[in-house]
Amino acid sequence: MAEAHTGAFGSHILINLSTRRLSYFEGERLAKTYPVGVGKASTPTPAGSYRVVEKIMNPGGVLGTRWMGLSIPNGNYGIHGTNNPQSIGGYVSNGCIRMYNRDVEELFPKVSIGTPVVITWGKNGPGSESLKGSPRNGLNGSKAHIVQHGETLWQIARKYGKSLNSIIELNRIANPDVIYPGQVIMIPA
Repeated sequence: MAEAHTGAFGSHILINLSTRRLSYFEGERLAKTYPVGVGKASTPTPAGSYRVVEKIMNPGGVLGTRWMGLSIPNGNYGIHGTNNPQSIGGYVSNGCIRMYNRDVEELFPKVSIGTPVVITWGKNGPGSESLKGSPRNGLNGSKAHIVQHGETLWQIARKYGKSLNSIIELNRIANPDVIYPGQVIMIPA
């Protein structure tokens, strides 16, 4: 999977699953942070580096007033509005990122097809920090590792000289036997 690089002037989106916040950056400047609803435990939002691949106005129903489809494999995931505004701020969706309709309407015209979107379990609210050019650069001093086909969490821990438990804790991994190619694993500082 290709990394989501952001140029000096490019916009990008960072979604922090732990704080349930979507941060929109214009270059390195944090332009706005929005509250979101994300996937529930049984249907989690996949962490990783993706891009916006589709934009639809007024999809209607549970998708609210705007839809921005993401390049997440094996599913139809996106950032969208909602007809259930009380769900914002919770772990509630089937994996999509829900926004208040007014917020997604504000964000929609600023986002282009191809805009990088990084979804991560941050620690201490990294939604307020920029990616500093690449998802591999540290949030709170940590590094991001993009899982390659065939890798195990144990191999990743060994590669970086970190304990398996520290990686599991930082990423809130429920089952260390289940990771997938393209997933972003944060490596403790």
